[in-house]
Amino acid sequence: MFRTLTTAFALSLGLATAAMAQNFKVDFGISSSDPNAPVEVAADSLSVDQDTGSATFAGNVKISQGNMTMTAPRVNVFYNEDQSGIARLVGSGGVSISSGKDSAQAQNADYNVDTQIINMTGSVQLVQGFNSMSAERMSVNVSSGTAELHGRVRTVLNPKAN
Repeated sequence: MFRTLTTAFALSLGLATAAMAQNFKVDFGISSSDPNAPVEVAADSLSVDQDTGSATFAGNVKISQGNMTMTAPRVNVFYNEDQSGIARLVGSGGVSISSGKDSAQAQNADYNVDTQIINMTGSVQLVQGFNSMSAERMSVNVSSGTAELHGRVRTVLNPKAN
């Protein structure tokens, strides 16, 4: 899959070198996770607000589900209106999401569980094996496996390493 991505991406670079945004197929590793697997959260502290239906984990936050891990100094968790599940996870202060050989870092990340969209902003760095991309913001559609990067996109491809 990644060789196909590399070839397609190289061709698209040749056709659109001045493009301000890149849209491509990516297996961020999240799509292979089991959405029904238990979610484990570890943090230095937890604050719960029953009125707003939210919780804030602070200090060395690590959230795991299946083979996906999200780490950040602070993560706000927003629950569904009926409190039956998580609606959104919002990480700030330097967020890292990883799964297998894929990882992404940014200043902030907002994962909408219902829409299966992760929006990462602020010095985004996506690494897949030996290849990397950076931009100011990235949107990942977990269910379709597509990602879109915006804001001075920079790509480093190492075709011989794949």
